[in-house]
Amino acid sequence: MTAVEGELARRAHEELKAAGATLAVAESLTGGLLAAALVEIPGASATFRGSVTAYATDLKASVLGVDEGLLAVHGAVHPVVARQMAEGVRRVLGATYGLATTGVAGPEPQDGRPVGTVHVALAGPAGTLVVSPRLSGERATIRRGAVAAALRLLLDRLPGERPAHP
Repeated sequence: MTAVEGELARRAHEELKAAGATLAVAESLTGGLLAAALVEIPGASATFRGSVTAYATDLKASVLGVDEGLLAVHGAVHPVVARQMAEGVRRVLGATYGLATTGVAGPEPQDGRPVGTVHVALAGPAGTLVVSPRLSGERATIRRGAVAAALRLLLDRLPGERPAHP
């Protein structure tokens, strides 16, 4: 975990705790890195419900409830897939917020999408928001960038937090 990810995770935990809220995450491209960043923070169990690493496309449907037709037509790297992953993990794990990541870290394109295509979604009481940052670099850089993007999205939407990211 980088210092930036650690600071974002710490701030997310503090904001969730202040709001009396909980978080669950659904990960594909980040493969558990987002959950790892969150649980690195002491006291994370007060706000972090758990995670689902649905790396295989079929798990996105069977565990998180992502529409099988959507997956068949568009593949796993699509903004609506991210949206449904976030909504699914929020529901399945009973959290205030669901945060999801999907994308292509490389080294090869996937489902016709170029390396660096990333979709991050946050589902919460006010609805669901998807952002699609375009990331570049090596595989590890893209995966870590997706973690940071997810945490920034959460912080931007939490009560009391304003954008001002490290």
